[in-house]
Amino acid sequence: MPAFTFEKIPPPVRRAPVAATPKKPRGLLSQMIDRFAERRAKRALRASTRRDEKPAK
Repeated sequence: MPAFTFEKIPPPVRRAPVAATPKKPRGLLSQMIDRFAERRAKRALRASTRRDEKPAK
């Protein structure tokens, strides 16, 4: 008979996947920058459309 024995440790129990954590609300500065970027993109799109419509001289 052995003088000592090893205790069998079971592997860790797998849990269900963790639900996605809700995103933090964006900061005020980020929201303002997004608004300016959207307006600038719209303005650039309108300007390029106008340039295309002008008749060539």
